[in-house]
Amino acid sequence: MPRVSAEHLAARRQQILDAARRRFVREGFHATSMQQVIAEAGLSVGAVYRYFPSKSDLIAAIAQQMADGIAVQLTTIASRPDRSITEVMEAAVGVVDANTGPDGILPLVVQVWAEAQRDPALRAMVAQIYGELVTVYEKIAANAVARGELPPDADPAAVGPALAALVLGYGILRLMTGKVDLTTYRAGLRAILDSPATGDRTLDA
Repeated sequence: MPRVSAEHLAARRQQILDAARRRFVREGFHATSMQQVIAEAGLSVGAVYRYFPSKSDLIAAIAQQMADGIAVQLTTIASRPDRSITEVMEAAVGVVDANTGPDGILPLVVQVWAEAQRDPALRAMVAQIYGELVTVYEKIAANAVARGELPPDADPAAVGPALAALVLGYGILRLMTGKVDLTTYRAGLRAILDSPATGDRTLDA
């Protein structure tokens, strides 16, 4: 029997994750059964269970994949030395905004948050993921202090979580009310964050 390539295994695993994600978005975690995921993926029972023995494993894998994608984007944004803290935050909420639609990940993220309240393993995983994201914002705050955009005594460990909450808060408001648009929220961020050191620069994209 020929050996199955790593690329084939990875593609099959992604096929299952994509199918599960579509089902979860449409039906929700609890209303979706493994049998429905199997049907959506168009694979055999054994093929799916080979990769994911339970629905909890599927949820955890999807949560990790979503977090990895967001973390890469935010880290890239934060690593730009030519951007002020205001510009970085405007770009960060832009990432969130791009994921609030039906095909975005934010509706599924909210389900992960809810599921984490009843699943201790998922809760620990989510805590680690968001702890890592907060670390990114702490670095953003530290860079802003170094550039003189924040007071020299500002503690990045205190400012970082507040910045993270501003970004997550936008996503929640956008998803739950549909009344907060990106342009308006960015204007609010500028009003809060701009200082004489940052001037009145805005993000073009």
